[in-house]
Amino acid sequence: MNDFLAPERVPDPCVLVIFGASGDLTRRKLLPAVWHLSRQGRLPDAFALVGVARTQMSTEEFRRRLRESLNEFVQLGEADAQRVDDFLERVDYVSGDPADDETYDQLRKKLSSIDERLGTSSNRCYYCSVPPQVFLDIVRQLGNTGLAAEDDGWVRIIVEKPFGHDLESARSLNRSLHLVFREHQIFRIDHYLGKETVQNILVFRLANSMFEPLWNRRYVDHVQITAAESVGVEHRAGYYDTSGALRDMIQNHLMQVMCVVAMEPPSTFDAESVRVEKLKVLKAVRPFSVGKVDQIAVRAQYEDGEDADGKPCPGYLQEEDVPAGSRTETFAAVEFTIDNWRWQGVPFYVRTGKRMARRTSTITLQFKQPPHLIFSGGDNLRPSTLTIRIQPEEGISLAFSGKRPGPDVQLDTVDMDFCYADHFGGRSPEAYETLILDCLIGDGTLFASSDWIEKSWGLLMPILEAWSAASATQMPSYPAGSWGPTEARALFDRDWRSWEEAVAE
Repeated sequence: MNDFLAPERVPDPCVLVIFGASGDLTRRKLLPAVWHLSRQGRLPDAFALVGVARTQMSTEEFRRRLRESLNEFVQLGEADAQRVDDFLERVDYVSGDPADDETYDQLRKKLSSIDERLGTSSNRCYYCSVPPQVFLDIVRQLGNTGLAAEDDGWVRIIVEKPFGHDLESARSLNRSLHLVFREHQIFRIDHYLGKETVQNILVFRLANSMFEPLWNRRYVDHVQITAAESVGVEHRAGYYDTSGALRDMIQNHLMQVMCVVAMEPPSTFDAESVRVEKLKVLKAVRPFSVGKVDQIAVRAQYEDGEDADGKPCPGYLQEEDVPAGSRTETFAAVEFTIDNWRWQGVPFYVRTGKRMARRTSTITLQFKQPPHLIFSGGDNLRPSTLTIRIQPEEGISLAFSGKRPGPDVQLDTVDMDFCYADHFGGRSPEAYETLILDCLIGDGTLFASSDWIEKSWGLLMPILEAWSAASATQMPSYPAGSWGPTEARALFDRDWRSWEEAVAE
């Protein structure tokens, strides 16, 4: 049994229906997540999984494919053979077009049969592992066929990103969802919030009295949030070129992380209280103006270069399926100012990029220097920092000043490091495990509300408008395998501020 998941968190009897069940996300992430939950005893005895997709195949063929996926993406032990057989016995499949009435007639019959056979009590969770234009067809059909009605049990729906590409499209998606589902039934998933380290931010702050008193403008100089990827667009150019770094990462993942870092302590740790405090952060963010975007936001595209192993990498414009002359950014950095009592005057620098020097996602709080340094050489010391590592190695590190051994007073930076894997051991659950379990239980703490989605898009619209304008300045570039464009350094308005890797390296 994995100790990361509380033993009391077991859902009611239910059926998980995955639309887009033949896709890559199901194969690589969703199925392994459901398997691990089953393996750990986190699912009820009365549980079934139904896949729905256009691909024509039988339930037996679908089970065979799922078995291959488990063999590829899960470290199965010798004792797991019978468990896999038992797990797959609870798996079913419906083939059909998500816009076709016949698909939902088959699905209704399948769900009724499962209710009678297993006693799943008409509790349903629909996972839309499909693009937005497809999930709207699914939502409409679930409403038209009565499969969204909570007559005899609960009904919930999980929606994947992207949730819109601007403010108006996000509002339109929310309106379409609310025609069929109430807000408490809708779970807009963001896998970043399912990561153990992100969840641990509030525990770190609020369960340790030594840190929360420092978590404010009196002691913190600025905050950096970085999500760097060493890979390029790979085979996602068709999607990525219509999105870009700001939409793909900052609007959802990184702004969610910023809100978790900056939010006030909620009165209780429940979905409503946490969502209210995160929304308050966005409402306190100083609005941007189109004419001043160059002062608070930087974008760039990677050009050819070398990866960490010294292998040559093509530039973005040379990648397969990228349109000639594309002005889509592969790097974006934004300075957010939160105008409230806790964070007034503390800038939040958020950046993301592809083909960066290495893959890393971190949150760094850089503390203010002492008001008076009495030790010689102290002016050159690295500032004290608290760094929360989200990936690839989850952990927390604290850097501060200490004296070197010897007769003279010579200062140096000391690092104290905590690694999840080293301390707790075992396997930490994947983000999708946590989020699927939360949805089956009905806990929306780690999911975005409609108000949060629309407010986040509203804040970024001036940047998107400025970057898409015909008069926009030329797109800067950066070599593949670097830490981004030199222009990103201009966001810092103090000499002692710089991107964290520049300090560390």
